[in-house]
Amino acid sequence: MTLLDFEKPIEELNEQLAKARETHEKGKVDMSDTIEQLEKKIEQTRKNLYKNLTGWQKVQVSRHPDRPYTNDYIQAITRNYIELHGDRNIGDDKAIVGGFAFIDNQPVMILGHQKGRNTKERQYRNFGMPNPEGYRKALRLMKLAEKFDVPVITLIDTPGASPGLEAEERGQGEAIARNLMEMAVLEVPIICLVIGEGASGGALGIGVGDRVVMMENSWYSVISPENCSTILWRSWEYKEKAAEALKLTATDMLSNGLIDKIIKEPVGGAHSDPETTYKTVKVELKRTLKELLAIPTTDLVNQRIEKFGNMGVYSDGATAESK
Repeated sequence: MTLLDFEKPIEELNEQLAKARETHEKGKVDMSDTIEQLEKKIEQTRKNLYKNLTGWQKVQVSRHPDRPYTNDYIQAITRNYIELHGDRNIGDDKAIVGGFAFIDNQPVMILGHQKGRNTKERQYRNFGMPNPEGYRKALRLMKLAEKFDVPVITLIDTPGASPGLEAEERGQGEAIARNLMEMAVLEVPIICLVIGEGASGGALGIGVGDRVVMMENSWYSVISPENCSTILWRSWEYKEKAAEALKLTATDMLSNGLIDKIIKEPVGGAHSDPETTYKTVKVELKRTLKELLAIPTTDLVNQRIEKFGNMGVYSDGATAESK
């Protein structure tokens, strides 16, 4: 397993454990007690490391190469998944995947950003950065779900929308803005789950829902720490400082009232125990779907509009008399 920078103490212990096991297997010395002690120490060290992660460390965990992606979740928590393709206008954006599926006996439309595991896959998926046709495909699927009265689940994991010239020429901003408008009044339940990176409008383009939930080690922000650092300090060196200032962690987002819930991850992150992660996510999705499906459609839409309408309200301190 790939270890992150702050996990160096675990790497050293793993090396000691590997040597102890090798010696034990050769039968020269009984290393059973040493192996057991090292395994306990590794587990405790991991717990200590993940107990109080900084904002930047959580960003690193969210980008771990072994972390589950959208297709992994779909395969693990749904059945009878039928992937749908294309926006019926330009083409099929591989950075957004989705289709009809069942979570147990509940039909859903599930869609989200998809990254790649290796260089070839990353290029194929455009590193999880959708073009306008990706957002238009997502909207087509959501409107199809509305037609058949099926709830929508979106999985968010993107470093941002594709920033290329062609994307802008084909209306990147318009495509994202239309999704925000249409999702606000979609007449079926919508659950949005940030499973990794939630950067800028690229994430928000499929992020308007009745319930917005974040994985414990995911992040959600208007800009990535590196780009924020570049703009403010003309260098990536201050990315850790930027990550703290942006308040982008799930805990920060919940305390600011911008999300509804945090899903706990196994110690070591979702990638350390994917099966437990899938089970936890499935339980939460089923619970939330049951809750939302019980709400009348008109009330559901009104509550969603009110929910997002209340975000970002501020006062300039001036009273009516002083104006």
